[in-house]
Amino acid sequence: MPPWKRNFKTMTQKKNGQKAEKKIKEALTVLNDLGLPKQQQNERSALTLLSLLGLKPGDTWKKASDPLMGITPMMDFFQEYYGKKYAPNTRETVRRQTVHQFMQAALILANPDKPSRPTNSPKAVYQIEPSALTLLKSFGKPEWNACLDQYLQTVDTLKKLYAREREMRRLPVKFENGQEIRLSPGGQNILVKKIIDDFCPLFTPGGCVLYVGDTQVKWAYFNSDALASLGVEIQEHGKMPDVVVHHVEKTGWFLLRPSPAMGQ
Repeated sequence: MPPWKRNFKTMTQKKNGQKAEKKIKEALTVLNDLGLPKQQQNERSALTLLSLLGLKPGDTWKKASDPLMGITPMMDFFQEYYGKKYAPNTRETVRRQTVHQFMQAALILANPDKPSRPTNSPKAVYQIEPSALTLLKSFGKPEWNACLDQYLQTVDTLKKLYAREREMRRLPVKFENGQEIRLSPGGQNILVKKIIDDFCPLFTPGGCVLYVGDTQVKWAYFNSDALASLGVEIQEHGKMPDVVVHHVEKTGWFLLRPSPAMGQ
């Protein structure tokens, strides 16, 4: 390659790198202005926001859009357009330490195309919340501060609204003793509900539910006292089935529903 071509390529790469860093800094300013916790004011979160807006380094904020994106496509976006490569094993870090907090802040929505889809599904997708998109299109313009103030006055209402919608989609599960828990929708939780609501009263009458897992929360229900009285010790980080029920009428009998993570 002639020297002039090498120099031109180097200059182009440097210019693109400068644009990428500038856009990341702008995204960090946005996250700060929105009041996101310091733990989410980092490069990973800035890149996540940019990917969910479909913004490339040379784009203006007015070009922001609302693509449906899963975690892996987000990370592909980081690398392709910003040259930031994250290892595949950091996928859960992006989901749990950025995407989850964005959802809590009502900045993004989970599975708007299919709300019943479990958040840990490989098909899970996320999308920028409509009013947040409208706001972010104004970043860098004279009206940004006024738009931001107006948005911040309504965001608490949005948080409560989306939290209530998420809660309404949860599956109520009632034990024979009258205690009730609510599981996240979709996935194996549908079967878990049927096991406790239908199967247990018929085949383990009077049974004691000892443990119920959830696709979102591993320890959705855990009767530690009952397990201890039976001499059962559970390792906090060990693999657990979806359901553990003690068949009280038959001493020493337990009903287990293996979780997918345990294998077959």
